[in-house]
Amino acid sequence: MSPKIAEPQSDKKKKGYEGELKDWIVLEKAAIELISITGNLWLEKSVELVIFRNQLVDRSVSEILNLHQYAKTIVKQPIIVTDTVQLARELLQLDLAPSRIDIGRLSGEWLKEKNKHKNVSDFVGKKLKDLIGKEKRALHPKDVVLYGFGRIGRLAARELIAQAGKGEQLRLRAIVTRSNSAEDIIKRADLLRNDSVHGPFPGTIVEDTENKTLIVNGHTIFMIAASKPEEIDYTSYGINKALVIDNTGISRDRDGLSKHLAGKGVGQVLLTAPGKGDIPNLVHGINHEEYKSDEKIFSAASCTTNAIVPVLAVIERGLGIERGHIETIHSYTNDQNLLDNYHPKYRRGRSAALNMVITETGADKAVAKVLPQLAGKITGNAVRVPTPDVSLAILNLTLKKNTNKETINEMMKEAALKGDLVEQIQYSFSNELVSTDCIGNPCASVFDSPATIVSKDGKSVVLYVWYDNEYGYTRQVIRLAKQIADVRRLTYY
Repeated sequence: MSPKIAEPQSDKKKKGYEGELKDWIVLEKAAIELISITGNLWLEKSVELVIFRNQLVDRSVSEILNLHQYAKTIVKQPIIVTDTVQLARELLQLDLAPSRIDIGRLSGEWLKEKNKHKNVSDFVGKKLKDLIGKEKRALHPKDVVLYGFGRIGRLAARELIAQAGKGEQLRLRAIVTRSNSAEDIIKRADLLRNDSVHGPFPGTIVEDTENKTLIVNGHTIFMIAASKPEEIDYTSYGINKALVIDNTGISRDRDGLSKHLAGKGVGQVLLTAPGKGDIPNLVHGINHEEYKSDEKIFSAASCTTNAIVPVLAVIERGLGIERGHIETIHSYTNDQNLLDNYHPKYRRGRSAALNMVITETGADKAVAKVLPQLAGKITGNAVRVPTPDVSLAILNLTLKKNTNKETINEMMKEAALKGDLVEQIQYSFSNELVSTDCIGNPCASVFDSPATIVSKDGKSVVLYVWYDNEYGYTRQVIRLAKQIADVRRLTYY
């Protein structure tokens, strides 16, 4: 039984320096206990705690307290860590199925409803009745192979390891590159270990060049050399019915991606780029369940599509969209030249580090695939700019219903806190938000509420949506991977 942590004093009048510090220490002690309970739930029961979409696993004390402050500001309720740790203690006592639980939502409901329940145990038991009992959801781990190890591939590796827990969901078993010499493995390990944008990998990486493997946080990952996917026998590595995440973008049609299935040990293929032809282009949270049960090849669409579609879906549902234009201010990518040189596409040959470059985007066409009701209504273009990560989508929309700034923002805030898009949309209320603030943001879309513009007649709106086109997109890829691999846990959001 954990010792009861004293509640901070509620009266803030004239507490002075010592009083404020004493209260803060109480909160820090509660955060330390919450970190311990969160770790136990994650590693022993495959139960992940989040607070309004922000993960609590592997967080520091100050990060935990900052997330509670964010929850308090957004939800407008006095949720503090002493509340959440009290609820977390109760979760530890329950026979929970593998699940993802928003303890921020749970805390908010406890504050509102505590008088209706005998005690906190009664409240938690009733709220989570659908998650109690491991027979509710038996998970069968899925082997994963990363085909390619570039920007998205390395972030996917980091995230697969970070989310491994007990290993009951996705298991990273192999990485395929063109070469697996000792020198090549060491170089790729260093690129995984250090990243100029996303910082150092918070774990251990050991290069076993003799056995051509990387051992990352205890996970043995085979480094396989191949140039033709159909020639790889994954079963010889003990890998079966694997989900191959192809992040090379070399093949985007069914014929090319089917070559993965011709190799031994592959069950499904997920492309981290827009798919061509009849390949399902899926945005998690929107149409991630809209595919035939026997489908084996999938596309996670593009980073921009994942960013704009959740916002467009909310607006279309609430107000209706007559037409619109999307302009993407996009960070430069590897397909551009560092200095002026020949490039098969116009303008992309000019120096990415020195120029703003107008280029095409397929996001408008991709929107029509994901939200068919908007087909023919949206146009799009892009400007590549000299930043290494984080992009901004500007949505200029003409609506079917009149509106105002307050209505639009409240609609987006509601979507960010409740419903099917809580993992996709983050609602930002900061007047000081800039692109670097969004590096490492796990959401597909960061809605910039202070920047919303509505015309005087209430028919035209301009919305600003930030997104980490590397990490935020990768999180969407992992969510979709869990969906098609059928290892999604139960949720309480």
